[in-house]
Amino acid sequence: MFAMRLHAHHTPLQWEELPDPIPGAGEIRVKVLACGVCRTDLHVVDGELPHPTLPIIPGHEIVGRIDQLGPGVEGLSIGQRVGIPWLGHTCGHCPYCASHHENLCDAPEFTGFTRNGGYATLAIADARFAFPLGDSGSDVELAPLLCAGLIGWRALGKAGDAKTIGLYGFGAAAHILAQVLTWQKRPFYAFTRPGDTKTQDFARSLGAQWAGGSDELPPTPLDATIIFAPDGGLVPAALKAVRKGGRVVCAGIHMSTIPAFSYDILWEEREIVSVANLTREDGLEFLSLAPRIGIRATTTPYALKDANTALDDLRHGRFDGAAVLVP
Repeated sequence: MFAMRLHAHHTPLQWEELPDPIPGAGEIRVKVLACGVCRTDLHVVDGELPHPTLPIIPGHEIVGRIDQLGPGVEGLSIGQRVGIPWLGHTCGHCPYCASHHENLCDAPEFTGFTRNGGYATLAIADARFAFPLGDSGSDVELAPLLCAGLIGWRALGKAGDAKTIGLYGFGAAAHILAQVLTWQKRPFYAFTRPGDTKTQDFARSLGAQWAGGSDELPPTPLDATIIFAPDGGLVPAALKAVRKGGRVVCAGIHMSTIPAFSYDILWEEREIVSVANLTREDGLEFLSLAPRIGIRATTTPYALKDANTALDDLRHGRFDGAAVLVP
């Protein structure tokens, strides 16, 4: 197999030929057809997440076809197309797993971070954490749904019954969630880097009621805001944008330091909540709903060998929507 592998933080991924992996008990091996490039991959490369495994093959928005089954795998078959997400394994017996909060498992494994991911031609996955995808839709368009789509869906759940929603950081996750909100007939407002008129136009093309810089206030107080950008400075900005009793949802796995802010912007029962990972239930629910909504991810494909270019383009916001690696 071939893979782009990270050996040390803050260094480019290396193109390598490696032995073909063999699935163990309860595991599957997939031939990777596409793998999305996620902001979390940048956090992995930059060493911003605790307890890393190195060397590691990044990538956790994997679309592939099963080419080998490990002992004891049931319900999946050779040739079946599946999606492999960020949450790659849970212990199944800690208090969180036992109470249907497996996203908070005390001993989890994460695809592309603590177990090898999809920046490769082959990948191993725990069969229980692989989502059947069927044969409708292109591999490239489906890949971003495996994280950008799923984390947006979970973040929307944390926003509750909010009728007007602000999206801070209009990238892969927000452009998918925008389509969900339009389908639900919930008005949304897009916040981008100040002066990024190109992305603001992209947000309007997807139905945004208003689009502006993150240093601006929306024309009306919002019921909730969801922050996808990893900038802690957006938390007080988002608090100022919500009404009394409004909620700010922090959807990223990593965020820079949140600056001190005066209590008055939190007062009047405003709330700040975070989103951690996802559950298999989230995945099954969203992936079954996505075809009904007619979600179309805007994608920029890159060859697997060009993973470093894709990561750099993501870091500097050089494309709309999501980047996807194709072996």
